[in-house]
Amino acid sequence: MKLLPLAAELALVSLAAPTAVAQSLLLVAQKGGRSLALVDPAAGKVVANVAESGVTGHEVAASPDGRYAFVPIYGNSGVGKPGTDGRTIDVVDLAARKVIRTIAFDHGVRPHCAVLGPDGMLYVTTELDRSVTLIDPESLKIVGSIPTGQEQSHMLAISRDGLRGYTANVGPGTVSVLDMKARKTLAVIPVSGQVQRIAVSPDGQWVFTADQTEPRLAVLSTATNSVKTWVRLSGLGYGSAVTPDGAFLLIAVPDANKVDVVDLSTMTRVRSISVAQSPQEVLIAPNGKTAYVSCIDSNQVDAIDLSTWTVTQHIATGHGTDGLGWAQGE
Repeated sequence: MKLLPLAAELALVSLAAPTAVAQSLLLVAQKGGRSLALVDPAAGKVVANVAESGVTGHEVAASPDGRYAFVPIYGNSGVGKPGTDGRTIDVVDLAARKVIRTIAFDHGVRPHCAVLGPDGMLYVTTELDRSVTLIDPESLKIVGSIPTGQEQSHMLAISRDGLRGYTANVGPGTVSVLDMKARKTLAVIPVSGQVQRIAVSPDGQWVFTADQTEPRLAVLSTATNSVKTWVRLSGLGYGSAVTPDGAFLLIAVPDANKVDVVDLSTMTRVRSISVAQSPQEVLIAPNGKTAYVSCIDSNQVDAIDLSTWTVTQHIATGHGTDGLGWAQGE
């Protein structure tokens, strides 16, 4: 595995002293447009589009200081389906609004979900290697990997203390439990015939993944590494996020064009919010006041006010609006 510059003229680009973004940005992976949208969340509009170096990025994560975004270039396939096997991760300077480096694997791995861990490391699911890859975000070097023991480890969530990681393994219908320090698989939890997406509660007690065979949410106990209960949804669920106070989980229901809200004190669905077509991912702003929902068939992001549970913004974005990230401004 090796680190490659985007082009010869970028070989001397340094990450030592970048310019920070002045304001917070909502980051939107536009997989149909092969680009990353930078959105001013206050104004509710795209302020820049950054072209990616390959086909195509589905997810995005920002560095804690808000200077960089990391976009894994997955390829032109769906999970578990034929197509190209991506092998790079774009590094975007958010102030300069351009890709400045590319992290390259020495073979196709289909890198997909990027997460900045509490330890400051960048973790990226690498499906074809049945692993999560560790990258030093300062040197941009690949420094290790954690096996998941399963195929199609598509999405990753990390506990707030950084000790445990959880991957949703789509085709096997399982969740892998990872020891992030020892870099090993602790358990593989059978869930369903197929699962999608994953989230963990702020207190680390619960892990959530959506069953793709029935309209229900699996609630996994981290104490027993088993399915504790199920929550009925208004349709097949997809991406989800937990509010910072741990009170509610919001989950996209693509076929119903809704976001279901689950009360985590009772583990029941308490409301459904209508959004634009085919919601995919949910991201909750760090202040806990607004949830953003990518709606891929409408090429937009809907903003939900979490005090009133109403949609307050429709943000027009590019083709194939999908993964979301948050870059904290100064």
